[in-house]
Amino acid sequence: MRPGPMTTSPSTEAVPAHEDLTTAPALEVAGLTVTFTGEGRRATADVVALRDVDLRVAAGEFVAVVGPSGCGKSTLLRILAGLTPAGAVVAARTLTTPVDANGTRTTAWMPQRDGLLPWRRAWSNALVGARIAGVGRAVADERARTLFDAFGLAGFERAWPHELSGGMRQRLALLRTCLPGRPVLLLDEPFGALDAITRRRMNAWLAGLDLAGHGRAAGAGRAVVLVTHDVDEALLLADRVVVLSDRPGRVVLDLRVPRGDPTSARQALLEALDPQGGTGASGGGEVRARRGPRRRGRGAAARAARRTARG
Repeated sequence: MRPGPMTTSPSTEAVPAHEDLTTAPALEVAGLTVTFTGEGRRATADVVALRDVDLRVAAGEFVAVVGPSGCGKSTLLRILAGLTPAGAVVAARTLTTPVDANGTRTTAWMPQRDGLLPWRRAWSNALVGARIAGVGRAVADERARTLFDAFGLAGFERAWPHELSGGMRQRLALLRTCLPGRPVLLLDEPFGALDAITRRRMNAWLAGLDLAGHGRAAGAGRAVVLVTHDVDEALLLADRVVVLSDRPGRVVLDLRVPRGDPTSARQALLEALDPQGGTGASGGGEVRARRGPRRRGRGAAARAARRTARG
């Protein structure tokens, strides 16, 4: 993907792992604005995808980003990963991500699709990212053995991708993302394509996995950013939930998830997602909040009544 022009130079200084969020977050953007220009033969008006977005994530912190479709959530994740979309102009006061000794970003990005290579078995697929990252074979194999067990994939090392269920494919894709040991994980709706039951199970599994490493020493965990449309998924997995507005996306709420009953937090998120309160938090189906069976509309009920009357 061809990188777009950038109007400011992002910081390339490595983020010290031992410092807390008040001094040096694992990643940070301040005043981030992303504009897609309407240049070319079929020129259109410029589109501002994100406007003046601030986001700070500490090591050992799991942050979920929610918002309606088209508000720039995935664009934000790509910018953090260093994958600036073609045609995008990026402006920011601060854009800091961790780098290695060679100045290469040490973020790991997982797109919405699993991206498994059909000609490679599960074990070989898992090692792709580690090899690209330059992780030694012995180290990568040792990590893979540990992660195949932790991810519930032990015994499927030689399976082909088409032999795995949807949930197993997503677990393998996430394993591949984690295996290089990068300090920042960027997850773009990893379970968005799964059915509701499988997605719920995957969320419960991921919550128990503790990707951010909350039990580790301060500053020793990972920074995790998850993009999702699902409010309940965000509340289950994240320490904080950031809500973006309709395009151009801007932060309208940055909420720390309380331990225990999340009812008040859920209500605050729904109100931020639908400030008018007239259409519900789904925004036309774009942001999901798990609900019971949908009632029939008045039109359907009236038609049923007429059929009964005629019968």
